[in-house]
Amino acid sequence: MPKAKVVLSEKYLLQALDRVAKNALGYSVLYINISKLKPKNRQPEFVKIIALLFESIIGIAKGSMFILSNGDIALLSKNITEAEIDEAVKKLRGGLAADPVLSHDSRDFALVYSFPKDFLTFYGKIEKMVAENDEETAAVREEKQPPVEAGDMDKIISVLDDVDMSELVKRQSVLQTHNHGFSVLMQEFFIAVKDLSACIGDNKDLLANRWLFQYLTQLLDKKMLMAFSSAEIAVWPQKISMNLNLSSVFSREFVDFAKKFLKPEQQIIVEVQVMDVLNNLKLYHEVKDILHKGGHKLLIDSLSPVSLSMLSLENLRPDMIKVFWEPLLAYDNDNENFKKAVSSLGAENVILAKCDGDEALRWGMSYGINTFQGPFMDEIEVALIRRQCPDAKNCTAAECLKRRRLLQGMFRDECSHKDILEKLL
Repeated sequence: MPKAKVVLSEKYLLQALDRVAKNALGYSVLYINISKLKPKNRQPEFVKIIALLFESIIGIAKGSMFILSNGDIALLSKNITEAEIDEAVKKLRGGLAADPVLSHDSRDFALVYSFPKDFLTFYGKIEKMVAENDEETAAVREEKQPPVEAGDMDKIISVLDDVDMSELVKRQSVLQTHNHGFSVLMQEFFIAVKDLSACIGDNKDLLANRWLFQYLTQLLDKKMLMAFSSAEIAVWPQKISMNLNLSSVFSREFVDFAKKFLKPEQQIIVEVQVMDVLNNLKLYHEVKDILHKGGHKLLIDSLSPVSLSMLSLENLRPDMIKVFWEPLLAYDNDNENFKKAVSSLGAENVILAKCDGDEALRWGMSYGINTFQGPFMDEIEVALIRRQCPDAKNCTAAECLKRRRLLQGMFRDECSHKDILEKLL
């Protein structure tokens, strides 16, 4: 079945409406209020799945999909029924159950404008959006954080030189399920962008310029590797994972970390972004060979079943991959391409991350995955740790998790049972 053509902005939608105005009978627009969803449910990957869900249920053979400036989606086609919309929203409600807009009437989220009856109403709505968008563009630009520029880098680097990076580095466990419970497979060490921004305190958008941010992360890679030497942790995991740039594996700091800090039984899992891989395949293979010679592994991070289907695992041959969970994946429970990917890598080498509930675990286990990471796993880990702590009543689970994540610092020092705090499941 042909897919709907995707075109951008309400101005193009107005042009399309002008074309059908003289013979509008039978046409209709399905308007999907993406902008009413919670921010976490407006992630680009979510929007793609929502669009595909409506497209598959409605069965658009001829029509156009318009993605508007506020993120809403308009499908211009023929013969869209309320029953079909109700079915689509019912499926979404299961995946985004916590979203208020889906807990009410379907028309709060998806509404059909039938032509010619509703033509003038809908045309006026889009005309108003065009006018408001033109008026608000300048104001919106002023409200946004200014992007970091090349001239800011010297100041940022100077600030970072004065910061104890071991207080910015955090860790998060990756848990493996067993018949008897859970165990820590590895711990990921990272510097959160929001913590970095707060530290710099310049109100600049560090992510706005991709190339400057990549330059900054290369510097941060080195500083993070150096921070391990001052960490106040007695119990280290056997497997240490770090999200690094490919080029950082060649740095003196990485070599020193591998030779001087790691114990013989410990292993490094280097997590790399797929864009870093695709931008330099030759470097990727060189890094993988170097890691293998040292007994370490390489993991491709931040994947989804959709993005994974676009990669050639036969050529890349990563040791491990990390797939990000999204609630709408609950409807993608028979994905043959994903089954093949898990089978070729081995289920033990696929981590399902960003797990926010037991539904994520059930979905992963249905594909044979038994290794998980995310806020739900953090809750499980802290609950198991707190069961063993005699002073658990004197702090909250959130405080315990925060202390467990830190490498050092005054807040961590407030824990009176660090032997239990650091314990690996």
